[in-house]
Amino acid sequence: MATRRNVLVMGVAAVTALALGACGATADDEGGSGADGPVTGLRIMVPNTPGGGYDTTARTAAKVMEDAKIATGVQVFNLPGAGGTVGLQRTVNEKGNGKLAMQMGLGVVGASYTSKSQATLTQTTPLAKLIEEAGAIVVPKASPYRTIGDLVTAWKANPKGLAVGGGSSPGGPDHLLPMQLAQAVGIDPRQVNFVSYDGGGELLPALLGGKVAFGASGFGEFLDQVEAGQLRVLAVTSESPIEALKDVPTLKASGIDLVFTNWRGIVAPPGISAADKQAWIDALTRMHESAEWKAELTKRGWTDAFVTGDAFAAFLTEQDRSVADLLKQLGLA
Repeated sequence: MATRRNVLVMGVAAVTALALGACGATADDEGGSGADGPVTGLRIMVPNTPGGGYDTTARTAAKVMEDAKIATGVQVFNLPGAGGTVGLQRTVNEKGNGKLAMQMGLGVVGASYTSKSQATLTQTTPLAKLIEEAGAIVVPKASPYRTIGDLVTAWKANPKGLAVGGGSSPGGPDHLLPMQLAQAVGIDPRQVNFVSYDGGGELLPALLGGKVAFGASGFGEFLDQVEAGQLRVLAVTSESPIEALKDVPTLKASGIDLVFTNWRGIVAPPGISAADKQAWIDALTRMHESAEWKAELTKRGWTDAFVTGDAFAAFLTEQDRSVADLLKQLGLA
């Protein structure tokens, strides 16, 4: 039987904005950039709470830009709410502002449908897709479930009794993953007791406090707690094992026919100048090529998935269509 493949993304694109002058080209402009020095005035909006995947990606991108002397004074700020659509609305409202960009991913794609957002990703300016990341099924250390098989057996016996937490609203990757996992193991997704948290920063204490039986999210958000022995990863959702979690099986290797991959990227407000858009893409390309970024990919177990401009725009269009179709199947759109 063919593996069910879902390259739907979770979320998180690193948000970075170049504070460029009106022409966006000379070092003499306020907040501008020049060939002889780093860009200044970058701003990165994270559309959920600190500590989640979007936040981690944005702050990592900002640090790499600083360390590699691509940019200085990068500001990262959080604007949470409604699964990322509060930040999306702000981005759309900032039409023409070449100084701002938003980190995003599958979570924002799905939330734009489930929250019936007036702002849509099709209104933004796609800049770059940065990474892909596998999901993980995670339990607290006190959990009785030692394997994914143990968990699935208990879940099938009592779907409503085992709450699953995710760091995204309905329609986001942390919601779509357990829904598709339920389908794969023969559970009606409508019976799943899903508890939504606004980002991994809110999901983590719920897991540690035993408020949910298990969590579904990007594995990179929990590496510190896994290494500290506070959480246990039962399975990852990638095609192959993850280097950072060598002893953790994939769902596929555990006999569950599901591969799920999340992504994160960056969009800017609508109507920015061609110069600002190109400056963004140039800066992100330099970041992607840096040794510092390559080191972060290895450290965090992220898969390099860098595409820019029109290629990223085409990917976003395909993702938007795929998510809409899936949410309709689940009765959520």
